[in-house]
Amino acid sequence: MAEFRTICISDPRFEHDGLRHVTVKSASLRGRGDVTVWAPQVDEPPAGLVILLHGVYGSHWSWALQGGAHRTAARLVAAGDIPPFALAMPSDGLRGDGSGYVRHGDGFDAARWVVDEVPRAAREAIPGLSPEAPRFIAGLSMGGFGALRLGATHPGAWRAVSGHSSITHLSQMAQFIEEDVASLGAASGDVSVLDAMVGAGDRLPAVRFDCGVDDQLIEENRALHRALAERGIPHVYEEFPGAHAWEYWERHLEDSLRFFAARV
Repeated sequence: MAEFRTICISDPRFEHDGLRHVTVKSASLRGRGDVTVWAPQVDEPPAGLVILLHGVYGSHWSWALQGGAHRTAARLVAAGDIPPFALAMPSDGLRGDGSGYVRHGDGFDAARWVVDEVPRAAREAIPGLSPEAPRFIAGLSMGGFGALRLGATHPGAWRAVSGHSSITHLSQMAQFIEEDVASLGAASGDVSVLDAMVGAGDRLPAVRFDCGVDDQLIEENRALHRALAERGIPHVYEEFPGAHAWEYWERHLEDSLRFFAARV
C-alpha cells in the first residue's frame, strides 16, 4: 500500500546540491505538504534522520536556502564529526504567517504532519533510510517551539531534540504574526513548552536549546532554563553572541548536529 495517496518527487536530473523536493497529499494538513530532503553521498545508509523546522514566514526551503543546513551537515560528515545523517526540512503547512506546529481548531494538524507524515515522506525520497533509524528534531524560533514541544509530547519518536532562539509559549507568536494567535484554535494543552516537558516526565528525550544574547526571546529562553532547572529536568542550555537572524542559526545548527551525533 502506498504511504500517501499522491506523492511527487523532484527529478534527479534537475536537483541541485543534493537537495530533493517532495510534495505529498497530507491527511494531517488536509491538503498538500512540502518537504526538502538531503542525504550525504556515502556508501552506507543514513545513520539517522534529522527533521529541521523553520520559523514564521518560512517554508520547506528555508533551512537549506537561507541557512545552508545541508552544507553544514555535509562538512561535518566529511570531517567525521557526525555520522551520515539525512535531513528532512518540511513546511509547517503554510497557514498565515505561521502554523505554530500545533493542531488548529478546525482539525488542520501541523503537529501530526511533522511527527507521523514527514518521516514517511523522507523515507519515500531517501534511498536506504530505514524506519528504525533514530530520529532527531530541531528548529528555530517558531520551529524551536515546535521541536521542543513535539519532543516532549511524542517522546518515543525522538532520540534527542534541540531549539534555537525558541518561542517557548504559543502566546509569543503575537510578536511575529499578523493573525490573532487565538484564531489558531490551539488546545490549552498545546501552548507551553514547559508544560509539555513537565508532562513527559522520565520519558523526555535528551534536550538542548540555545539563544543569542541580543535575541528578542532571550528572557523567555532564560526563564524556561530556570524553570526546568528548578524542577530537576535534565537539559543543556547555552547562550551565544547574536540576534534573531539567519546568521546566528546557520552558525549554531552545528551545535544541534553535534548534540545529536553524541546520542546515536
